[in-house]
Amino acid sequence: MRRRTSVVRSVPVARDLAHLSDEAIVALVARSDETALAELYDRFGRVAYGLAVRMLRDQSLAEDAVQEGFLSVWRNASRFVPERAKASTWILTLVHRRAVDIVRKEERRRADSLELAPEAATDAVDESAWLRLERERVQNALKQLPDPQREALELAYYGGFTQSELAERLGQPIGTIKSRMFTGLARLREILGEAEEIAWSH
Repeated sequence: MRRRTSVVRSVPVARDLAHLSDEAIVALVARSDETALAELYDRFGRVAYGLAVRMLRDQSLAEDAVQEGFLSVWRNASRFVPERAKASTWILTLVHRRAVDIVRKEERRRADSLELAPEAATDAVDESAWLRLERERVQNALKQLPDPQREALELAYYGGFTQSELAERLGQPIGTIKSRMFTGLARLREILGEAEEIAWSH
């Protein structure tokens, strides 16, 4: 990643933070603890970057999304509510939002550059709108899953974790992880299928 991204890590990480939970680290960030922010970056920077690259298909733009995402963590840590979501999910959501913002900026920039080719620009906008709607459909469906299933699928899809990595990270047997993902995906298909039936019936 570019040198600019390292601003998040400008403060050495204290070893005694390693035993604290992600939520406890966010609480320290809310108190303007820069070392805690660096610890969060150490824990989730690679995953966040993987998510951003997946969405943006551009390393430079992905670095921007991660940088802006962790700035959002710094500014909004006091608003984090552990009862509503895991710290990891919250952080990746902020990075995801920044990536979406960048996608939209890029779409506008490309649309402006294609003014001389209106048909191509229209196709690009239509495809972008469709992809955005599909992404929103999937995200809404994920919210309806039980927390363990949703967490496993989000980390696998957005974070790029393998099943073995998820088992190690979540402290669960790999069989449990496979079961959660299989059951979650099956239910996800059901929810999405039901949504399509409702849409076609109107």
